[in-house]
Amino acid sequence: MSSLVKIHIADWQEERDELADIRRKVFIEEQNVPEDMEWDEYDETSTHFLARLDDKAIATARLKPDGQIGRMAVLADYRDKGIGKKLLQFVLQDANNKNINTIYLHAQVTAIPFYEKQGFITHGEIFYEADIPHREMRLKI
Repeated sequence: MSSLVKIHIADWQEERDELADIRRKVFIEEQNVPEDMEWDEYDETSTHFLARLDDKAIATARLKPDGQIGRMAVLADYRDKGIGKKLLQFVLQDANNKNINTIYLHAQVTAIPFYEKQGFITHGEIFYEADIPHREMRLKI
């Protein structure tokens, strides 16, 4: 399935509704992240990525100018099919094109094995964002 997925750099202004819909379903509805924590000032200044299968928006991520990957989300029906890996590789390629050498993210503890498979290394102790345990992870590219 992941070979049929098309990923592109999204325009926040033009594709905001689709990006927000994925994040709303995954973070606010599934994980109970408070809505006021989901939306922040970084949406305007970050690079957003959107994965589609046929014409359906199914996954998203964003890359802040400082090299932080965040808001990475795959809709429930499309998980465990290689889409997250393909999306992350696309984001890392974009970071490399922008000469961002160190990438970091705040991984939910349950997602640490996924990021470790992509070469990320954990740093620091567990901390909580929206009552969800996280750890910082880093990758030099």
